[in-house]
This record gives sequence, structure tokens and C-alpha cells, in this order.
Amino acid sequence: MDSVDVKYRGSSFLVSKVKDIFTPEDFTEEHRMIAKVAQQFVEKEVTPVIDEIEQQDFNVVVSLLHKAGDIGLLAHSVPEQYGGLGLDKVSKGIVGEMIGRTGAYGVAHSNHTCIATLPITYFGTKEQKEKYLPKLASGQYIGAYCLTEPGAGSDALSSKTTAVLNDTGTHYLLNGTKIFITNAEFSNTFIVYAKVDGSKFTAFIVERDFPGLSLGPEEKKMGIKGSSTRTVFLENCYVPVENVLGEVGKGHVIALNVLNLGRFNLGSACMGGAKYGLELSLTYSNQREQFGSKISTFGATREKVASMATKIYAAESLQYRTAFLLEDALGGLYESSDTKLISKRLMEYATECAICKVYGSETLDYIADEALQLHGGAGYIKEYTIERMYRDSRINRIFEGTNEINRLIIPTQFLKKVLKGRVSLEEDVQKAVKDLHSQQPETNSILGREQNAITLIRNLFLYCTGVLFKSYGFELKGEQEALMKLANIGIQLYASESVVLRTLKAIQKNGEENEKVKILFAQSYIDDVLLDIETDAKRLVTGTLKDAELKQSMKIISNNFADLARSGATQRRRQIADVLNQYNRYPI
Repeated sequence: MDSVDVKYRGSSFLVSKVKDIFTPEDFTEEHRMIAKVAQQFVEKEVTPVIDEIEQQDFNVVVSLLHKAGDIGLLAHSVPEQYGGLGLDKVSKGIVGEMIGRTGAYGVAHSNHTCIATLPITYFGTKEQKEKYLPKLASGQYIGAYCLTEPGAGSDALSSKTTAVLNDTGTHYLLNGTKIFITNAEFSNTFIVYAKVDGSKFTAFIVERDFPGLSLGPEEKKMGIKGSSTRTVFLENCYVPVENVLGEVGKGHVIALNVLNLGRFNLGSACMGGAKYGLELSLTYSNQREQFGSKISTFGATREKVASMATKIYAAESLQYRTAFLLEDALGGLYESSDTKLISKRLMEYATECAICKVYGSETLDYIADEALQLHGGAGYIKEYTIERMYRDSRINRIFEGTNEINRLIIPTQFLKKVLKGRVSLEEDVQKAVKDLHSQQPETNSILGREQNAITLIRNLFLYCTGVLFKSYGFELKGEQEALMKLANIGIQLYASESVVLRTLKAIQKNGEENEKVKILFAQSYIDDVLLDIETDAKRLVTGTLKDAELKQSMKIISNNFADLARSGATQRRRQIADVLNQYNRYPI
């Protein structure tokens, strides 16, 4: 077990308690300044031209990217020595959140700053960094990422694109087709993956004017219409040997690891979009009257907006928790040439990044749907922003690996750690089973019930893992139906723990009286989560166990959740709704 594995413990939340996390309340003045710059850019530059962007005026998109480059919003993840700002991952998350409310423009912006730039930031040679990073940081160059093919989506390593060295050894000839490429229309650089000699999966930096690169027509999409999506054709495309990115045959190291940051980044953007959706809902429901009253006063409306805000609180809590973990692992590596170390650090928090992507995208989809419902018929009309948001939101559950693939990452990463001896599964499962058979201590402390809930969810994750492992062993990877439910429990554990730890931290700093809203969020979130997790756990064991074992397991699950039941859920949501209607926005 090397020093990296000891210090950077990705997935550790699945087996052990965490005492403290980074929260939005921990932002520095620099973080707040970056947020303000990004917010002003969105409000003054992007929002006024949203209609032109929606009509696919890509000149507007490119102009905005240039303006973003001028004020440093494209440079946060580029080292200072290469013309960037070299900022931390919290800053990256903040910019992603602010840009996320812009829909299609945000897709172009985030794609450029993340998966189209970071491969060079972390895996480029000194010469490649000097040549490309200053231009990518300033917006002089716009980037694209070319991984998906007609027959290779989530299974990226089944790529058919080939790269053959020419007779003089100066260039690789790339042949293949890449589909659904974001920013294709106006990109100057393309990170392209191809198999050298038909087998060695390798990354290349391909420039737009290299001979043999051409584009297909613009795709006609359901949403994010203002982002360019085209097919990239490579027909004997001449790529200089010095444009191999990383090592020949090691392209998977770049592709899979950089996507972890892409998933984190997408979670940030979705969280920002979700906040905007809630704001639109509050504004409309406080103006619209039916039956002589504003619809914001109706119980059904109040429950909807309270649930929306509660999910946002969870998304925000887990997103910035993850940002700090990533910074802790990657913060000193901007200028490192040790790609093996970089790869380990990028992969360490793959589980947490997958959760950011899944939770963020599903939160945004939920909020876009509920926001449209609150708008009624008006929400179906293009004049209202929510119509575009509803269409734009759907792609996020597919981007950066489908949510199904990302769910599978959670248990499979955990099992890898078991195989490597980093998790003592048998011991952890035995302890969890013992705890589940014991009565949890009663507590009158603030959020005592919520803290007990975190312990229960963790024990249940380990218990269900033990049930599956006993039934299937390491063949468990083929039982996707069960793994999806196990992943749901893991996701809700991370979200719930993030919510509770954030709230406790705020109480400790400011006192209960000053943090009533956060307390309501935490209590309401646990109300909902316990019901969801109980259902997933029962479905999991029902699909795995039989007869007496199944009955015993169902009883254990039911008894533990019954002990944490608490009345007053409706009243808590009403109190949250009152605060939301007072502020007319997400209030935290």
C-alpha cells in the first residue's frame, strides 16, 4: 500500500465516519470574488443574448468564449506558468455553478475548460503545454474532446479509430469517425483517441487545419441547441508524432481519469442550473393567481418548492465537499510531470465524482420537471425560460457516461478496494450486522436522529454488500440490477452525510437560532431519504435472498427504519417554503 493510497482515501465514506467536510460557508474572499465575476459575466453578457444562442448563432457563442477568456473564466484550471490562473478545484466548481444556469453556452464553456483542456494540463509535455495552454486559457483556441464513436459510447475502449505511423516516422495517419462532438464547429484543437497499430489506445492533440480532418452537419438536437454538436471525420489525418498526448497505448489513463473531473464539473453546472430553475419557479408562483390566491400559497406548491430547495441543499453540500477532496489530492500537481502519480490522484475520487454527476443531473432534471409543472401551460411555451431549461436538462444524464454507467462505478470501485486489501469487507460487514441488530441510542441533541440515520445508512450499505457478496462473490459485477440499488444507497449516504455534517458545522459556528433554515433542510432531507433507501434495500434483498433469510432481512430493515421515523414532515416543508417565498430565491 503506497503513500498515495494511505492519504487519499476515496470511497472511505462507505465504511467509516467523517468528522468534518468543506462547505460553501468555508469559501474564502477569493472564492467569493470569483463567484461575483462569473455571476456578472452571466448576467451582463450571456443572459441578454440567450435567444441568439438558442438560434445557433455560433458567432455569439465564440464571442462570449473570447470575453470569458479575457476575464479569466477559461483559465482557472491552467497553471500560471502557461498563462492560466492555476486556481483550486473549489474555484473550478464555483465557475461551473455560475455558468451552469446558461444552458447551451454553459455546455460549450465547461466542455472547453474541462475535458478539452485538462488532458493537456495534466498529461501534456512541456512543449505541448507551452504551445496550447496559453491559447486555451485566453480563448484564442477553443477545444473539443473526441471519444465517442458509432460503436463505442460507454464502452470507449472498443474504439475503431486507428493510427498508423507513416514510413518516415514523422506523422501518424488517423482514420475513423467520432460522433456527438461538442464545440466541433468552432474548435481549434481536438483531443482524439485512436488505436496505434489497431490495438494501442492512444490520445492525440489534433488541430483543426491538419489535413484529413472534416466535419459532418450540425446535429438537430432536442436541447442545448446553442452548443455545436457534429461528427468529426478523420481520413488519413496527418498528426505529427510530437502531438501524441501521454504514452502510446496509455490513452485510457487519460480518457478515464480526466472524465472524473468532467463528472465533477457537470455536477457543478447542474447544481447552478437547478438553483436557477427554483428561482424561476418562485418568481412565477408568487405572481400567478388562481381561485383568488397566489399559487405560492397552495400546499401542493409549497411542498414542491420545499422539496426542490432541499435537494439543491444536498447537491451543493456534496459538490463542494468533493471539490475540496479533489483539491487536496490534485492541488500540488499542476506542474508535476509524474503522470503515474497524477493518474492515481485523478482516479482516487472516482466514486465521489460519479456521485456528483448522478446526483447533480437527476436533481436538475427533477427541478426542471417540477418547475415546468408549476408554470402550467405557460411552461410549455417557448416564451418562458423553463421550456428551454426542460429540454436542455435531459442531456446531463447521458453526458460524461450515462447515469447507469456512473452508478456501476460506485460498487465496482468499492470492490476494487476490497480486492486490493484497502477495505476489510468481512470485518466491516460483521460490525454492520451487529449494529443493525442493536438498538440505536436515543438522543435529544440537535440533529441526533439525523446522525443516527447516517450510521444506519452506512450499516445498511455494508449489510447489503455482504448479502450480495455472499450470494455472488466477485461475480457480483454481472448483477447490475442489484448493483444499481446498492449504488443508490451509496449515493444517498454521501449526500445525507454531506447535508448533516454541513449543518452541524454551521450550528457549531453560528448557533441553532441562526441556522434554523439549514436545520430544516437537514431534517427534511433525512425524512425523504430514509423512505427511498428503505425501498431500495428491500428491493435489493427481495431480488437476492429466499425464504427464511429474506423474511429475516426484511424484518431487520423495517425495524431499523421504524426507529428513525419522525412526525412533522409536512410542517417542516411548509416552514421551508415560507422562507423561500420570502427570499424569492434559494436562500443559502
